[in-house]
Amino acid sequence: MDRILLSTLAYRPPEAVFPYVRSFTDYPRYTEHLKEVRVHGDGDVGSIYDLKLAWWKLSYTARSEVVAIDAPSSLEWRLTNDIDARGEWRVEAEPESAPDGEETASRIYFEAVYDPHSADENTLSLPRFVSLDWVVKKVEPKLLGEAREVVERLVADIEGRSRDVELTVHEMP
Repeated sequence: MDRILLSTLAYRPPEAVFPYVRSFTDYPRYTEHLKEVRVHGDGDVGSIYDLKLAWWKLSYTARSEVVAIDAPSSLEWRLTNDIDARGEWRVEAEPESAPDGEETASRIYFEAVYDPHSADENTLSLPRFVSLDWVVKKVEPKLLGEAREVVERLVADIEGRSRDVELTVHEMP
């Protein structure tokens, strides 16, 4: 299993941050590769989100289920189709990290644990002569850049303004 663990700071308390990380339907605004999100449920535990992704000549709809919520500190999810993956959004108060002029801060963690080789090749319409291993080797290096873009846009929504955001990489494959 591979693991990605990233974090950043938002200059708001966890109670103000958590609704943004919980709002999966807003995620297409944060990345060019997520085209659409459809929700089946009310956003609570058991809700299913269809995440339509597109990159290069590939398109895929991941199905994610919310498996646990402990607001305002944690939201756990898992993919329910085609690949073994699960993860968590975690928000922790970190007021000591607030810079001058800011009242408080929260650290936002994103964690994903996945097996890239568990993907079902039959569910992806790969171009002729393109293997799943080739796709995995091309996608994994792009994950950090994609994560940085998502975090910057998410923090801009949370704080109501854009700024340079430091992304801390705790673990990458």
